[in-house]
Order: sequence, then structure tokens, then C-alpha cells
Amino acid sequence: MQQDKHPDYHSVVFRDRAAGYAFLTRSTAASDQTIEWDDGRTYPVVDVEISSESHPFYTGTARTVDTEGRVARFEKRYGGGGQDKASGGDDAS
Repeated sequence: MQQDKHPDYHSVVFRDRAAGYAFLTRSTAASDQTIEWDDGRTYPVVDVEISSESHPFYTGTARTVDTEGRVARFEKRYGGGGQDKASGGDDAS
């Protein structure tokens, strides 16, 4: 492995301020800010806007899309008689 080609891979703390959650991992991300971690060492800290602790999908607060209500609203607005024409039925016989 050539030393000059690879970025510096070191321990970094990622902090989600919205959820009050932080985790220590290894990354190539750099930061000027530092934080003292539980083990007594000082690590660079990267603030993130969203993490698994605050993302609606992972927290279970994700909104479900009401597709049936949207279809009913569309048919009410533009008429729901489109099935007779699509089925190829001939009313003149």
C-alpha cells in the first residue's frame, strides 16, 4: 500500500444535535472541532443534520401515503367513468 495515495483514516465522532446522539467510528472526515469522548480521549467531531436516531423512517414516525384517498379524490374531481372506455365494451350493440 502506497502511503501518499490514501486519505487519513482516523477515529471521528459524528453528533446529531437534534436527537442528542453521538457515535464514535472511523472515517476520513476532518473537522476543526473536537470533543472529549467517554474514554477520556479527544476526537474530532462532525455535526450531522440527521442520523438513524432522528430520521423518520428509523424512528417509526414516517408518514404513510394515502394512495387510495388520492385516487378517490382524482376520480371525484375528473370523473370516475374511465373504466368502461378502457375495457373496450361497446354500448351500441
